[in-house]
Amino acid sequence: MIKDGLPILALTMGDAAGVGPEVCVKALTHSEITVLYKPVVVGDRKILESALQFLPSQRRPRFSDSAGLPDPSIPTESGTIAVYQPCAPLKNVQPGKLSAEAGHAAVEYIKAAVELGKAGRINGIVTAPINKEAIRLGGCQYPGHTEILAEGFGVKNYSLVLSARNIFVFHVTTHVSLRSALDMITQKRVYGQIKLAYFLSSVLGRGDEVIAVSGVNPHASENGLFGDEEELQIAPAVAQAQAEGIPVVGPLPADVLFPRMAKGQYKFCIAMYHDQGHAVFKSLYFDEGVNVTVGLPIIRTSVDHGTAFDIAGKGVANEDSMVEAIKLAALLGPKWSSISLEAAAL
Repeated sequence: MIKDGLPILALTMGDAAGVGPEVCVKALTHSEITVLYKPVVVGDRKILESALQFLPSQRRPRFSDSAGLPDPSIPTESGTIAVYQPCAPLKNVQPGKLSAEAGHAAVEYIKAAVELGKAGRINGIVTAPINKEAIRLGGCQYPGHTEILAEGFGVKNYSLVLSARNIFVFHVTTHVSLRSALDMITQKRVYGQIKLAYFLSSVLGRGDEVIAVSGVNPHASENGLFGDEEELQIAPAVAQAQAEGIPVVGPLPADVLFPRMAKGQYKFCIAMYHDQGHAVFKSLYFDEGVNVTVGLPIIRTSVDHGTAFDIAGKGVANEDSMVEAIKLAALLGPKWSSISLEAAAL
């Protein structure tokens, strides 16, 4: 779905008690990205309008309601941005206060964006942060955005990817305990992440770049001295992908791979567990980082920060990550369907 020659992106507001509404409205005013895409915001109109107080009056966008499942290709009044509010208006949400009401609504915004994607009305989804405790209080048992989106689109092989400066860090496991992660590092899962990394590199026109796969043990187990996950699970997955012509190396010791990534040698990297990838990435690119979900039928990007309840409602939230997430989704959205997701399927 393209409008005026530009991709259409659904921006979900996130948790209304956090900084999501603020970073959304601030990002909508950045002139360098307004020429890249057409937005429809999925959230609560009154909450969004309240966040306009943090902008100079001359920069405040105007919002219009979109009843039912919107068709963003239909022209709106010049200078207005459509807001799709899929659930009842929020009544008792306060900035910085944990809220089951806000948590439930945040999940409904995500599900509504999925329906827009399945209906073919958008090219991508950009998400503001949700709060994991709030969504659980609101009745959602999934650990976060990625799992909700995967279920909504009916996909099994997907990845949480961190991106900045043309670097992409994939993760074999994410929101599980470290003890559980070790049991989940299987040849099938590692191979699946390699396939997803190759899919993304191909979408970007960089399919010849080397994908680097990390080990999980110190020194990548040093030939079995410190564990056998590399020999039994990771190395066979790398060999399987290499046999298919995918340019991939590993398993490499994490303390070798990530310094090489920081120096620019590797742009597509696969970490074995959440903090192995996140700790390094956020140390290097915290303010620039963007989350990408690879494996969905449309692109999904997100800010690389949380709901920041401590500064919610104060007008000091930084929208840079949201702006970068929109830029990346606008770039990749039109290209996403050009390479079949079958290339990433197991």
